[in-house]
Amino acid sequence: MIPSSRLLAALSVSALMLASCANAETGDSAAAASAEAAPFTTSEVATFEEPWAIAFAPGTSVLFVTEKAGAVKFIDTASGTTGTVSGAPTVAYGGQGGLGDIAFLPAEASAKLGGRTIYLSWAEAGENDTRGAAVGKGTLVCASATACTIEGLSVIWRQTPKVTGRGHYSHRLSISPDGKYLFIASGERQKMQPAQDTGTTLGKIVRLNLDGTPAAGNPMADKGGVTAEIWSLGHRNILGMDWDAAGRLWEVEHGPAGGDELNLVKPGANYGWPIRSNGEHYNGDPIPDHEPSDGFAQPALSWTPVIAPGDTLIYSGTMFKGWKGHALMAGLGSQALVDVAFDGERAREAARYDFANRLRSLAQGPDGAIWVAEDGKGARLLKLTAR
Repeated sequence: MIPSSRLLAALSVSALMLASCANAETGDSAAAASAEAAPFTTSEVATFEEPWAIAFAPGTSVLFVTEKAGAVKFIDTASGTTGTVSGAPTVAYGGQGGLGDIAFLPAEASAKLGGRTIYLSWAEAGENDTRGAAVGKGTLVCASATACTIEGLSVIWRQTPKVTGRGHYSHRLSISPDGKYLFIASGERQKMQPAQDTGTTLGKIVRLNLDGTPAAGNPMADKGGVTAEIWSLGHRNILGMDWDAAGRLWEVEHGPAGGDELNLVKPGANYGWPIRSNGEHYNGDPIPDHEPSDGFAQPALSWTPVIAPGDTLIYSGTMFKGWKGHALMAGLGSQALVDVAFDGERAREAARYDFANRLRSLAQGPDGAIWVAEDGKGARLLKLTAR
């Protein structure tokens, strides 16, 4: 059950860390800071079961939440009204798989909540114990303030091929700033080599028209088939994507043992996995580090030890003036909110704020507040507001 907003309780962040700039390119070092250094206060608003994504319907105060086992819920953050969404797909739940991301069209910001286009991603079962990510498009219809359904949900894209295992789906969704394209992060499903194989969409970012067809002008559009969908390649497990004010796409992905990466995504660029990484294999086998002369796109920032990112957003609000234009990252293993500042195509970790639990997903509210979903069972939905 989601508690009423009347049960809002102010919480203090358990620990706070400010990152040192002494090793900006690797994000390795951090210095402790007092609680007074945090630019926000934290309130608990609700709890969910294994939330994976949170997103505001553009132009509204309504925050939608996907839960890995397959439920979609929402809360009107202005009134505290909560509700459920029926019509979600059957998901292949287990491991890292289940219901994934949710997205709406910015162009529909002035429309009524019911009648909007809605996109969902999820892990889908296949034959012979295989699975793969899928993305569906439907219409959100709301019969009341507490009950909506998804009508006409149909699959518009599938990860190719389906493979065994239950990890590295990625399946983050992002609509381009011009509202014309759907970008999908497609993980390499822990198979590594397919990230370099342009005959698959594993380990890629794909760019599609809003109906799921390959977008004209993609780097390999003339190749046809799934190759025509590819925007970039050589990725491992992308769990965050967002756009900066200049209209550039950034993504953050998990490295192996070390080497989490923040990348500026460019069309046709190859980010090197599994040939290059600033981490090493889990069994200790080395992987050659990224080098400017290796022919691959270089990360703007990498982390060893890892931050284990769950999501990212590039802040565009006014509530937190010091965060304007910065990337905020939800840390899973690091249990932290990581603040990254940009300088053109370069980046550095500017600050890190420790939390009591793993952080899964982020959303920017209409007033500029930051909403944070913890990871796992009984995960809290937190609201961060300026001090």
